[in-house]
Amino acid sequence: MRERLALYLDLIRWNRPAGWLLLLWPSLAALWVAADGWPGWHLLVVFVLGTVLMRSAGCCINDVADRDFDRHVKRTAERPVTRGAVSVREALLVGAVLALAAFGLVLTTNPATIVWSFAGLLVTLIYPYAKRHVSMPQAVLGVAFSFGIPLAFVAVGSANLAWQDIHLQVLSDAVPVQAWGLMLFNLFWVLAYDTEYAMVDRDDDLRIGMKTSAITLGRYDVTAIMAFYAVYLCGWYGLLAQKKLGGAWTFALCLAGLQAVWHFLLIMDRSREGCFQAFRLNHWLGATVFVGLAVGYALR
Repeated sequence: MRERLALYLDLIRWNRPAGWLLLLWPSLAALWVAADGWPGWHLLVVFVLGTVLMRSAGCCINDVADRDFDRHVKRTAERPVTRGAVSVREALLVGAVLALAAFGLVLTTNPATIVWSFAGLLVTLIYPYAKRHVSMPQAVLGVAFSFGIPLAFVAVGSANLAWQDIHLQVLSDAVPVQAWGLMLFNLFWVLAYDTEYAMVDRDDDLRIGMKTSAITLGRYDVTAIMAFYAVYLCGWYGLLAQKKLGGAWTFALCLAGLQAVWHFLLIMDRSREGCFQAFRLNHWLGATVFVGLAVGYALR
């Protein structure tokens, strides 16, 4: 049992929390914006635990979908499913249990959030297969990793809706334009850090015919990444300017911008080590944005 548990923890990348942190920070930021400040303990716990569980379930699905490709990539060849230590059926079962646990948390919110959560699950299931057909599958990942933003707005704004109130127009109105804007600009941040991630495996991906943004962008990869960072930070600043979050928010965005410059220094020579380090550091950039926003609301 101890050996199986160790394999399952490896399967869900338990010792590599950067993945769920990249999901968490924009979701929490959206919670604060939707609630116009502190969202309450209930929603905070639901989104933190739900993020960890769904990212873990996503790892299971991704490893099953990519098992035939991963054995040809240096960084992923020793993943449990790829090397046969965990069977496909076993990995899918673990993923299903984790996804059901996350859904149990969603059930404590409201009907509109429950319905919208199925759209988020659909994107999670689609992403692993996008790498076969889409030139920039990181854009699909961007939707998946940003879906906590509209869910946060629905969880806050539709708290009083009952099942009998739910219909298509109500579900559409539950997500305001601001939420879609934040999601769109957050997608550019995902493009930035996941292109850094893709640069690590570019040689292997070219050999096996995998499609990634690092391959599609070619020699413009570094320039594009910096542009993605700029669009993300400027977009969030513009969308939230009316909130009057003060100097803490502005300082946080400037600090995040400096971190993006640091990433440029890491990836400019396109080394595997530098690109992987830049990717792993992105959760600090997301944390900086969230903390600046939360402090701005607290001091407003």
